[in-house]
Amino acid sequence: MIPESEPHPSTGQLIGLPIDTTPAQRPGPVTIEGRYGRIEKHATRHTAELCAAFAGHDRIWTYMSHGPFTDEPSLAAFFDRRAVSSDPYAYAVIDASGRTVGSLSLSVIRPEMRVVEVGHVLYAPTLQRTPLGTEAQYLLARYAFETLGYRRYEWKCNSLNEPSRRAALRYGFTYEATFRQHQIIKDRNRDTAWFSMLASEWPARKAAFERWLDPGNFDAYGKQRHKLGDA
Repeated sequence: MIPESEPHPSTGQLIGLPIDTTPAQRPGPVTIEGRYGRIEKHATRHTAELCAAFAGHDRIWTYMSHGPFTDEPSLAAFFDRRAVSSDPYAYAVIDASGRTVGSLSLSVIRPEMRVVEVGHVLYAPTLQRTPLGTEAQYLLARYAFETLGYRRYEWKCNSLNEPSRRAALRYGFTYEATFRQHQIIKDRNRDTAWFSMLASEWPARKAAFERWLDPGNFDAYGKQRHKLGDA
């Protein structure tokens, strides 16, 4: 096992191991192709399709700090703002037919510490519980670790958001703690559950993702043969 500390050369007190201090890169306007679709820089051209995909689905916004929106112009304005934001830096999820079906972001971007969070995950009902939904997470994590050089990849959610907690564990994040009374969102208390994935853990997580995403893992009806956690 690799030690996580070493003695100070003068005092003998335990201190952290030396780290490569080269800053990570900030995310950029890339397009990353997958087997089931792709992710690409979120732009205003995605707004109309996102509005159509999310219209009438108020449950999606329950645990978000924004929404639901009372009309389409308000929803469109939200997606347009997301398209030009530098943090969160959003990517649209595009299915095999070319339709925009979701959005997810790299946020709380700290290149000097090589820490970044995947968040603001907005999946339309047509994207939820699909191979592309999982693949989008894989593509963004791979980009963060292998291209941008982050060493810590975080996932945070409302502690009451059970689907998000399950998703974090399914994708291979490790639960760390719940921060009590962390925020006030929509005039209500929010306790926040924190999860993380480390660069040292990524090779095993990557292999699990790739085994699960292999077409051979799905039967003729599209049902998974093995769960991601079992892969």
